[in-house]
Amino acid sequence: MSEDEISKGAVRLREESTDRGEKVVPLPTAATGRQAFETVRFDRRELDQILRIYSLMVGAGEWRDYAIDSLKDRAVFSVFRRASESPLYRIEKNPKLARRQGAYSVVSASGMVMKRGQDLANVLKVFDKPLRIVASN
Repeated sequence: MSEDEISKGAVRLREESTDRGEKVVPLPTAATGRQAFETVRFDRRELDQILRIYSLMVGAGEWRDYAIDSLKDRAVFSVFRRASESPLYRIEKNPKLARRQGAYSVVSASGMVMKRGQDLANVLKVFDKPLRIVASN
């Protein structure tokens, strides 16, 4: 096709669309008239702290997989021994609890809250291994 034929076709298309009274109308979105919900997420500093603990536990052979969920009311980092099982631990960030018990918590597989607090580094100390006495030769 030559350039003239292409430009004539474009003009014809424009004329046909204006003849039909077509007009671009923006469609309403789900957030129209109400506030769009934001999901809660871990920021880079928080993920760095969590992944540091995760890498140590993977190196020790205790953990093998993880999942990150960003929900409307909280963010969850789930830790698995195997991908097909339920999570061993859930590290949760719930901003609504920030002024009460603390925004961060570690929850075991049974649902028991192991540790809760304002500072993620202190909450993650629940995974620190206790020191053992080792006999020397």
